[in-house]
Amino acid sequence: MNKLRILLSFLTLLALTARAQQPLSPTTKLPAHPRLLWLKGEEATLKKTLAADPALAKLHAAILAESDRLLTTPPLERKQIGRRLLSVSREALRREMFLGYAYRMTGQAAYRSRAELELRTVAGFSDWNPSHFLDVAEMTMAVALGYDWLYSDLTPAVRAELREAMVKKGLQPSLDDRYNSWLAATHNWNQVCNAGMAFGALAIHEDQPELASQIVNRAVTTVVKAMGDYAPDGAYPEGYGYWGYGTSFNVLLISALEKALGNDFGLSKQPGFLQTAGFMAHMTGPTGDAFNYSDSGVGGGLQPAMFWFAQRLQQPLLLWTERQRLLTEDPQKYVGNRILPAALLWVGDLRVSEAKPPALTWTGGGKNPVAMMRTSWTDPNAIFVGLKAGSPSVNHAHLDVGSFVMEADGVRWAMDFGMQDYNSLESKGVKLWGKEQDAERWRVFRYRNQVHNTLTVNDSLQRVNGYANITGFSKNPQFMSATTDLTRVYGGALAKANRGVAIMDGSHVVVRDELQGGEKAATVTWTLLTPATVRLVDGNTAELTKDGKKLLLQVAEPASVQLKTGSTQGPNEYDAPNPGTTLLTFSVPVPARAAAALTVRLLPEKVAGNSPKPVPTLANWPK
Repeated sequence: MNKLRILLSFLTLLALTARAQQPLSPTTKLPAHPRLLWLKGEEATLKKTLAADPALAKLHAAILAESDRLLTTPPLERKQIGRRLLSVSREALRREMFLGYAYRMTGQAAYRSRAELELRTVAGFSDWNPSHFLDVAEMTMAVALGYDWLYSDLTPAVRAELREAMVKKGLQPSLDDRYNSWLAATHNWNQVCNAGMAFGALAIHEDQPELASQIVNRAVTTVVKAMGDYAPDGAYPEGYGYWGYGTSFNVLLISALEKALGNDFGLSKQPGFLQTAGFMAHMTGPTGDAFNYSDSGVGGGLQPAMFWFAQRLQQPLLLWTERQRLLTEDPQKYVGNRILPAALLWVGDLRVSEAKPPALTWTGGGKNPVAMMRTSWTDPNAIFVGLKAGSPSVNHAHLDVGSFVMEADGVRWAMDFGMQDYNSLESKGVKLWGKEQDAERWRVFRYRNQVHNTLTVNDSLQRVNGYANITGFSKNPQFMSATTDLTRVYGGALAKANRGVAIMDGSHVVVRDELQGGEKAATVTWTLLTPATVRLVDGNTAELTKDGKKLLLQVAEPASVQLKTGSTQGPNEYDAPNPGTTLLTFSVPVPARAAAALTVRLLPEKVAGNSPKPVPTLANWPK
């Protein structure tokens, strides 16, 4: 009997210890509503911040103006496009975030009434489309946020209506194995879905304590699977666009946990997570365009999550790009960002107007290593280069290993197409998400190495299972550079393929490739994708013109090649049009087991007539 009693006591202790280690239990007392992101009374602190910072005050005014416009728009309808309700869910989140912010900052009842109307409208939808769970996640977050921020102004009956919708159409479907494969995902679905579910759970904890605790504890446990992508030092494998998605929702989750529970339970300490702010700070060129490798659009935008990182790290320099956008652009252009008001909730005591520029270079490893360098943060004519290594096997990746973008004189001369709209492909039956070497994904024109600023060997696709790391990196102002070993992405067609990209003397860009043939002779094609008008001067020289600016492309090695221009119109009927763009290429034979080198200079107009220094071999580039 004594042994049984001891065993039962031990098991009880284990259970209590396990529960104590969990972030949330049914008996945990949460702050009163509002508790999500923005506690009661914090409006006064924000008003003081706005009064002290004109850049932030402009953003606030734009949010209120957009909230005024929302008062006159028709309520949302359940309109599904293909397999997605996502556009409706995202708009619901945007409306609740904007209208709720406007109400809490002004007290004007019109904002509250309209936010409530939208809440009850989406709560009345038949479902939130659990077969594409991102739709459910963002809709649940929208309803949770509105419910929480308006709580004291909602009748008990309306509160019950919204709670029922969150439980039946949001939280309970997330427990269904038909819909929750994202729990094991290592990409942005994990971050977005866990964040949406946690918001819903935190909002209704006092009414559904067991369910809410289960959901929040699950989120803290499983989101770390996706956060592994930030290791070791913050380079986000999915690129600019999906950093803005996955990371923003990861920050929303952390911020909600901190506000409601006073702790993020170690999430912000995951390897590389805080460092990823440096990655994003460097991902915009002087033109304002993003370094848009993989499934990312080229357009850069204000990143609310950067305000959270800057505050957490007490590093205003992380907001340099945001500062420039707020000081030089109409913030009204960013009101389409559904979490834009969060930037103001996260900025704390930082003064965006006082932000200083970061370092001129940044590099990071991981699944998709990148290197970025520029000659200035304040000169609009500065040179900017971004080099991508990594692997096509990464989520949302293209066959673009070794590719680069390049800007000078306010023009992006070397560009990337970025993504094609998914529905435009899926609606034509394209199986878009395969990662095999012969996957249909690689038939999409924009995704192929032949239209990226990299090398193509024997007109073949890069190897999906290949990988390239950053082998060298220099911060030397006279020779900022990065090198990468591309050998594995060519599957033995070359015995060696090393690429280096450098800004030499702060005046021009050099791209150097050092190759060694494999067992058989190969043909290697060098490619530049450009939005410029191209005039072939001779076999080794081309003049690029755009926006009244010029750039000279010179093939310095081999001594004799034949530059060619090519069409950017894809061969498939589902390929997106690419007007105003040109492929500039040359091809060289690489004999079996023989060495070859390709050296290309990109010379802005002001230095095009100069005699540049010889380009050293990659072994002699600074490390």
